Amino acid sequence: MQAATAPTRHDQATRLLHQRGATATPARVRVLQLLLAADAAMSHQSLQQAAAAGGQPFDKVTLYRVLDWLAEQGLVHSVAGHDRVRRFSLMNAHHAHAHFECDDCGRLFCLRGGLAAATPELPPGFASDRVDITVHGRCAECAAAPSPLPGK
Repeated sequence: MQAATAPTRHDQATRLLHQRGATATPARVRVLQLLLAADAAMSHQSLQQAAAAGGQPFDKVTLYRVLDWLAEQGLVHSVAGHDRVRRFSLMNAHHAHAHFECDDCGRLFCLRGGLAAATPELPPGFASDRVDITVHGRCAECAAAPSPLPGK
């Protein structure tokens, strides 16, 4: 009996697109592959660099269009860091979530857990579209490194 092999990131990306009834174009699949492999949200520039390092560079405009399309389809979401750079990550099953932004390296991570306790009560007649919460501090990698500044 042959053991089942784990799906590749290419397979996972293709499946995500097909679940939405979308065409799995090479650019869409490649962007999703990069986001599946990422441990943190990725900027347009970091996606371009990762694609080029993998031997499959993107045209800037193509990458912007793919990211916008993936966001419109609900496959990825973006959040702007303190530097106002949009970073993208895969949409998780429970979209309402907080983020952690490392004040040292600038990486942005999606956090698990609900936001029920952090959702304020709205005045009568108000309707909320979303709640954005970002926790600031030092990621595990930066916290383990010696601090370049005394007292930090």
